[in-house]
Formats: sequence, C-alpha cells, structure tokens
Amino acid sequence: MMDRHFQSADFDKTPPNLSAILPERLAHRGVEREEVRNAYSEERKHPVYFVDLPSHAISMTIGGLNPGGRSNRHRHTYETILYVLEGRGYSMIEDQRIEWEAGDAVYIPVWAWHHHVNADQAEPARYLACENAPMLQNMGRLAIREEA
Repeated sequence: MMDRHFQSADFDKTPPNLSAILPERLAHRGVEREEVRNAYSEERKHPVYFVDLPSHAISMTIGGLNPGGRSNRHRHTYETILYVLEGRGYSMIEDQRIEWEAGDAVYIPVWAWHHHVNADQAEPARYLACENAPMLQNMGRLAIREEA
C-alpha cells in the first residue's frame, strides 16, 4: 500500500506499471466459528460475522436471521449485494418487497431504507453481504449508516 496521497495536480505522477503487494493474510479461515461482535449483532437484532481480510475497497459479512426474525430498518451510503446462503424471506427496500431464497442475490442501493425478514418460522436464514464501505471510509469517512 502506498503511504502517499495524491492530489489533482499529481495526475502525471501515476506510475506506468504496477507491482503486486501481498498482505500478510490472504485467507480468513472459520469465519462462522468465531464469536459474533455482540454489540454490533445485538444492535441489528441478528448475528453478524465479519470476514477479516485486508481489502481496502470491499467488506464481507455473514448475517443470520432467526426463524421469523427481522433486521432493523436502516440505510447507508454504501452499496450492498446480499447472496442468500440458506433460508427464504424478503427484503423491504423503500416500498418494494423483494422475495428471496437460497441461491438468490439482492441489491441494496445507496441510501435506500431497507430491512430483511426471515419468512420461515422454523428454519434460520443466512446471507453473505458484500459492501463497498471500506472504499468510502478510505476516501474520507463517507460510509454512513442510519437506523430508523
């Protein structure tokens, strides 16, 4: 990673070629075997496991919804793509109900109010969430989340 921050007048200093810089960690094993971040999960009313890898542009979490459970209504300045690992339910994105089940992907646009519901009263739902929050954080604290 470069320690230098470029400005608009530095466009001519863009290097003509790149070298791969490998971080110390390239894998996070047993993501769901680790403890959830309790305060974060409790605030959101469902378990969230953080994938801890050194990406500067995207983040990944694995979320779960208990049978019949739902997340808080919220919005954020980063995009999210959910991939449903197991279960069935729906997401309310603004005023649209988007049904989902295992194998589906759902897009959450920037600043759209939304929440997720597990429609199954007996089985949990699990999903993988990919977000561009780190990129916005690295651009100057532009990743903002608001709960309803």
